[in-house]
Amino acid sequence: MRRKIVAGNWKMNGSKDLVQQLVGSVRDQAGLLDNGAEVVIIPPALYVSAVKAEAGSELSLGVQNVSQWQAGAYTGEISAEMARDVGCSYVLVGHSERRQLFGESDDVVADKLGQVLQSGLTAVLCVGETLEQREAGDAERVVATQVLRALARVEGERWLQVVIAYEPVWAIGTGRTATAEDAQAMHAEIRNVLSSMKAPAESISVLYGGSVKADNAAALFAEPDIDGGLIGGASLKAEEFISICRAFPAGA
Repeated sequence: MRRKIVAGNWKMNGSKDLVQQLVGSVRDQAGLLDNGAEVVIIPPALYVSAVKAEAGSELSLGVQNVSQWQAGAYTGEISAEMARDVGCSYVLVGHSERRQLFGESDDVVADKLGQVLQSGLTAVLCVGETLEQREAGDAERVVATQVLRALARVEGERWLQVVIAYEPVWAIGTGRTATAEDAQAMHAEIRNVLSSMKAPAESISVLYGGSVKADNAAALFAEPDIDGGLIGGASLKAEEFISICRAFPAGA
């Protein structure tokens, strides 16, 4: 059975006060979940240790970005090994904001993903199309290309360290959300691409991200190829985030 995951990406938001107010509440409620969902907190790197201290065993921890290099004179960078050393299990790779705002190419994304897998962590590969690409009928081609290029070097047991998050760029932070049917169609296509790469497509979790809220999560998570969510703004509100985590039916 594929892992069910709900991951909260705080992006560049956070403070010591937020950690104290939010993480304990999420931790306490996550411990009561009976639907098998794994709850992951992905704060800015400066707050990873503080989140870990509050998270207990009920929550998993991730970072939003790592370097494509293992170590060295790269001021301002953090390595995948460092993320593992402080207790992280997950790393976001290729988020659309990294691609668009920081110019990360498919080659850089592939290099970063390789570092994550080599460190023994799980890479959450983010893929997705812009509104212009979707309206031009290129959505599936764009997403397939991102998947193929980022994962071209993965083989063997390393596939078990890969999670994919489909985030249509036009739905991130805009309040617009792909319909459950549209999201399912793209998730199914991603599995087809994985199958073409000889990956264990039916064992790899594929998450949906893009303005997921408490009122649409259940419909999204009910689709057969949607295994959870990568949550942005809603993860900064304990009650709403936990409501999303509860959106999986018990025993599903």
